[in-house]
Amino acid sequence: MYKDFITSLHSKTKRNYLARVNNKKFSKDKAAIMAKKWGYHYWDGSRDINYGGYKYIPGRWNVVIKNLIKFYNLKKNSKILDVGCGKGFFLYDLKKILKESTVCGIDISKYAIKKAPTEIKKNLVYGKAQRLPWPDKYFDLAVSFNTLHCLKNFELFKALKELQRVSKKKYLCVESYRNETEKMNLLYWQVTCESFYSPQEWVWLFKKAKYKGDYSFIYFQ
Repeated sequence: MYKDFITSLHSKTKRNYLARVNNKKFSKDKAAIMAKKWGYHYWDGSRDINYGGYKYIPGRWNVVIKNLIKFYNLKKNSKILDVGCGKGFFLYDLKKILKESTVCGIDISKYAIKKAPTEIKKNLVYGKAQRLPWPDKYFDLAVSFNTLHCLKNFELFKALKELQRVSKKKYLCVESYRNETEKMNLLYWQVTCESFYSPQEWVWLFKKAKYKGDYSFIYFQ
């Protein structure tokens, strides 16, 4: 089912699409090569490459977390997984609200995990979305924010099946486009996206992978 929890956060960031694609210092191909190492340049290097400094902002995730708690009826001792957790800021804020919950995260970036808050770092593991190291239905909720579009189609298929397997309820958000303008903006802005699909194509893929969780899309308007 379509359920949007992320657009409000995504829309707060202003983006100059032409400036990034026309950058003389970091050409798009060079920026992509550097970003896909998932290290310093991806997280904390130049804004011309990616985030330009992915820092913790207290309470940034609170509205999203409270909406997730309400919609998925999470309890104080629920188990929550974040696939593509990065530096763990979402889980860090979640743990502040659901203090007795069990939170886990997995990410392909060893750098991000190393830079996670001390209080949450022990809950994060290095690994791939295609191979989640937890038993069937272990989590009450698994989420994945703006991560799975970084996988190639054959990897994505496996990741969707894994997300379905390990959790009773699940929610994911991926990049997409509804028209040619949004498609071009996505192509101009992204540096790690491998799966470029319209909403209709994403839904088709979800069905093929037998993913039965909730989902939403972010657009680059």
